[in-house]
Amino acid sequence: MFEGCIELVAEFRDIEVQLADPSVHANPDVARRLARRHSSLRPIVAAYDRWVHLGNDAQAALELADEDPAFKAEAEASLLEREQVADLLRTLLVPRDPLDGNDVILEVKAGEGGQESALFAGDLLRMYGRYAERRGWSVQMIDSEESDLGGIKSATIAVKAKGTVGLDDAPYARLKFEGGVHRVQRVPVTESQGRIHTSAAGVIVLPEAEEVDVQILPEDLRIDVYRSSGPGGQSVNTTDSAVRITHTPTGIVVTCQNEKSQLQNRESAMRILRARLLVIAQEEAAAATADARRSQVRTVDRSERIRTYNFPENRISDHRVGFKAHNLDAFLDGDLDTCIQACIDADVTARLASVADRS
Repeated sequence: MFEGCIELVAEFRDIEVQLADPSVHANPDVARRLARRHSSLRPIVAAYDRWVHLGNDAQAALELADEDPAFKAEAEASLLEREQVADLLRTLLVPRDPLDGNDVILEVKAGEGGQESALFAGDLLRMYGRYAERRGWSVQMIDSEESDLGGIKSATIAVKAKGTVGLDDAPYARLKFEGGVHRVQRVPVTESQGRIHTSAAGVIVLPEAEEVDVQILPEDLRIDVYRSSGPGGQSVNTTDSAVRITHTPTGIVVTCQNEKSQLQNRESAMRILRARLLVIAQEEAAAATADARRSQVRTVDRSERIRTYNFPENRISDHRVGFKAHNLDAFLDGDLDTCIQACIDADVTARLASVADRS
């Protein structure tokens, strides 16, 4: 049992040796990847070491039980705890999304509902900013387009963990469940007769890719520059600082215009492009990742909702896992963990069932 753990322990020890080598840290991307893998293996190695230790304790106690019956109870206690650790280890060994340890590129787009949808998209953007703040993550605005009433037509942010965090606490491991269509039911500010309207906004969550994760050939890129539009400060609207990058093999088009310099906008656009290409690569490599991606927003249509925000009833309903809560104000202020944990638990249950079906 757990023979495969021996290889994982060896890999864990080898990574520890590599991380102790100063030359490895000369390449931050490689060091970061090793640190993430080390973090993902740590709980498995700890559980396996505990499982082996309890087995040795039980065996030693059984050998002494012939001379002293008190050791029999000690052996039974060790075996009972060992089975509990074995259950934990089985859960930890279930294959998980290899991108869980990544940071995130998160896009919010207004959908059906006009100005009200744009206002709701702005609410969602602030909600994710507050959630990131609660988790100790940093948020960087990459690109945004505001509506006339102060809402958001579309916005893209980067969410990054500070330092090395556990796999379950990484941005993508938690925020990937936010991908999909979010529906709101409330009286819009533009409604004079107090009628409740329904509108929708879409959220797309992409794992941020490092340059070493995705190979992009310069000859595959068409880069256009143009004058930024919309509100802005000095240089915005007066110079050709906005950037549009087209990846010709896939047809993916990314535009960025928020920054004052063409160089900054180009780098932001490349970050988004790398993230999108990483998802495509993962979809082609693993059916599970393709299923996860298909669960996210395809068209910002009210019928494809994953969650409803009902203001008159102060209720949040997540339609994938049956989660409901009546704390809408706190939820929009970033108190998402209970709902996200319900999604994580459902995902773990599904993965365990999938492994059981194949065995």
